[in-house]
Amino acid sequence: MAKALSRAEARKTRHRRIRKKLAGTTQRPRLTVFRSSRHIYVSAVDDEAGHTLAAANTLQMKETLKVSAGSKDAAYEVGKVVAQKLQEQSISEVVFDRGGYLYHGRVKSLAEGAREGGLKF
Repeated sequence: MAKALSRAEARKTRHRRIRKKLAGTTQRPRLTVFRSSRHIYVSAVDDEAGHTLAAANTLQMKETLKVSAGSKDAAYEVGKVVAQKLQEQSISEVVFDRGGYLYHGRVKSLAEGAREGGLKF
């Protein structure tokens, strides 16, 4: 009988399946998300060169956030910040890598914030 996967193992399996299909370029980087229980992290990665072009997270923005770091509003602000950093580098299109997480809650808010900031997925 097959053993059931834990939540973390199932997420990693989904992430590997997603990563087979996604790759970032210099013109269209991969916007990757990591969500912990307290914070959310996002970075724009050029997979061809292996460089991170921009990054933002609630841990760095703790002082400027007016809401809890683990909230949807905080994720929305992180999305706007990373979008602003990419706009400064003349990048307006990205490939969204949700990291195996469901497109719901904080991940969805982050994506909406990035779209509000001017990014196109």
